[in-house]
Amino acid sequence: MLKLKTCKSLLKRIKITKNRKYLSKHSSKNHLLYKKSKKNKRALSTLLLIKKNYISKIKILLKI
Repeated sequence: MLKLKTCKSLLKRIKITKNRKYLSKHSSKNHLLYKKSKKNKRALSTLLLIKKNYISKIKILLKI
């Protein structure tokens, strides 16, 4: 039987911390930034903690 491959696109978008927390970037930080305030852009720069109900789906795709 072949080994299952991990979803590489998802692996690039998600960071897994030492304490098994899953982090990703906020959306809306690519273009049309002139409409957004500095405070809003700074807030979008921080990493976002992924909700628990999505983690099981992520683990399936990452083959963890």
